[in-house]
Amino acid sequence: MSATQKLSELKIGAEARIHGFAPEFREAGRLREMGLLPGTKVQLVRWAPLGDPLEIKIRGYHLSLRKHEADSIEVLVPTA
Repeated sequence: MSATQKLSELKIGAEARIHGFAPEFREAGRLREMGLLPGTKVQLVRWAPLGDPLEIKIRGYHLSLRKHEADSIEVLVPTA
């Protein structure tokens, strides 16, 4: 089983799979071009000291996202 939540709600070190983007999110196309596609595994690496941006690991590289971008990405988190 998996639970859906926002990417920005993951704990540091947690892994999840991208489920989709919020319908009103205008920058989804740009993020898809960078490899953030549904079904892709993503891991939250760390938050910046002031809470924005955050760093994720996806497809073998590290990517920084603004909090508003991470708030618009829905992920599936495996439940035990």
